[in-house]
Amino acid sequence: MDSDYGIPRELSDLQKLRSQYQPQLPPCLQGTTVRVEFGDATTAADPSGAHTISRSFPHTYGQPLAHFMRETAKVPDARIITEHPAIRVGVVFCGRQSPGGHNVIWGLLDALKVHNPNSTLLGFLGGSDGLFAQKTLEVTDDILATYKNQGGYDLLGRTKDQIRTTEQVNAALNACTSLKLDGLVIIGGVTSNTDAAQLAETFAERKCPTKVVGVPVTLNGDLKNQFVETNVGFDTICKVNSQLISNVCTDALSAEKYYYFIRLMGRKASHVALECTLQSHPNMVILAEEVATSKLTLFDITKQICDAVQARAEHDKYHGVILLPEGLIESIPEIYALLQEIHGLLRQGVSVDNISSQLSPWASALFEFLPTFIRKQLLLHPESDDSAQLSQIETEKLLAHLVEAEMNKRLKEGTYKGKKFNGICHFFGYQARGSLPSKFDCDYAYVLGHIGYHILAAGLNGYMATVTNLKNPLNKWRCGAAPITSMMTVKRYGRGHGAVTLGKPALHPAAVDLKGKSYELLRQNATKFLMDDVYRNPGPLQFEGPGADAKAVTLCVEDQDYMGRIKKLQGHLDKVRSIVKPGCSQDVLKAALSAMASVTDILSVMSSPTSGSTPY
Repeated sequence: MDSDYGIPRELSDLQKLRSQYQPQLPPCLQGTTVRVEFGDATTAADPSGAHTISRSFPHTYGQPLAHFMRETAKVPDARIITEHPAIRVGVVFCGRQSPGGHNVIWGLLDALKVHNPNSTLLGFLGGSDGLFAQKTLEVTDDILATYKNQGGYDLLGRTKDQIRTTEQVNAALNACTSLKLDGLVIIGGVTSNTDAAQLAETFAERKCPTKVVGVPVTLNGDLKNQFVETNVGFDTICKVNSQLISNVCTDALSAEKYYYFIRLMGRKASHVALECTLQSHPNMVILAEEVATSKLTLFDITKQICDAVQARAEHDKYHGVILLPEGLIESIPEIYALLQEIHGLLRQGVSVDNISSQLSPWASALFEFLPTFIRKQLLLHPESDDSAQLSQIETEKLLAHLVEAEMNKRLKEGTYKGKKFNGICHFFGYQARGSLPSKFDCDYAYVLGHIGYHILAAGLNGYMATVTNLKNPLNKWRCGAAPITSMMTVKRYGRGHGAVTLGKPALHPAAVDLKGKSYELLRQNATKFLMDDVYRNPGPLQFEGPGADAKAVTLCVEDQDYMGRIKKLQGHLDKVRSIVKPGCSQDVLKAALSAMASVTDILSVMSSPTSGSTPY
């Protein structure tokens, strides 16, 4: 099998054209001389978890932010890294494949070779299993030739991918030591970057010279925080899915007799479903976060959809398109509780055939109420993080079944006088994640690969490559690095996979912010989407011309430039220092003291562990 990795691909004419596209670099990364400026020491976003995180990561917590700037930047404290010895770097794909992953490797290789042609990049074959087994492929420009700007992870492959247990961490350390690696770059999402942080801490503790760097690549879009605005692959996934959804919308409008239930990927969070709704304008979307917050039952959701079907029927509309995130099933309180019971029994070794007889009375009643096909899917063994196998549970079929039963009941009772309800179900899971990456993902991934090199050149360990100000043109992007520990939180009570990570510092999937601008935009348009059929078709993925430079709606409507704001704050503080110097007038000093006292009082209250910290 190993001989299959890295072999030249057979490319179509379009793939050949895409392989020749050269992603651009922001000014701060161009040339061979890059300045790095270190900011203040970082802290945890949730102050109540800071002590636990600092105690768990004594070697890598509290490290400073790094900003990368062009050589000519007038920043007095920034240093230029002048020495670039030949280094050996390993790179591994962790987690589910996401469009653009290959370009991270390309960017990393280009940066390595530009700064020292004698540097070596080793790709681990088959994900973390390849890392443990020390199976490598030396990545060269020739090997990369047919993988540049292409989808998939087939250059190196991946497995289930976790680096968590003592045995796994030791195997990774042995591999890095045996191969004399100066750096290990881990490409992945929330779980993979949590593992990267733990690996970096262990390496530092054991004085292993290998530095660990994380890169945010996940199609779910849930690795979001103040430093990470979006993930490589999310833009592509949403564009490809939005076209498929739009095609279905047009079909619904043409036949005028079907309701399409479409389930989308996204694991715990509904970012993909929200973005696709804002791009393609289906009639309804049910977000997992809404259901969890409002504690909506299966009956509530069914009624909500049926009421919408009935409202449309009153306007002589018997078609529609409804989007559902795959994580919806775990957000329904009674289904979640049922899953917890099932998973508990599976962990005790109870066979699948005997589980239904050992459920509590209420759980047994719910289980028997559900259709046979859903029962079988709920009995599947949980994932490694203890969550259900969400991609295998056909929530769309369950809801279509329940809605049809309820509409038939209303028809029989005479409370609904429209035409018979017809549901058609789709799961858009794997159609998008192997796509050619969008122009944005090609550029973003390539830039992150370059940043990965500069993190290693600066001697940093336990950092994630970051780019902010992404909604603006590439020449305005801000490139930097943040300690992964600064992105961590501590779950104090959990849903989904909470039982495993309860009390442990980790990166947790970011939920859709129900107070954010993206959700507000959805709510403003919800009635229009539901009743007016304002379907929008963005068309196929574009690489040139109209649509090629379009970015995710959710990225553009939020004001996220955290690194830019940090720099702006530093500018204000520097200005205050330059104005309020010994010898300044009493009035200036008095005004500064008054203003600063007020600001520090407010910030002290806001950042205290007991004020409004986010519960998990």
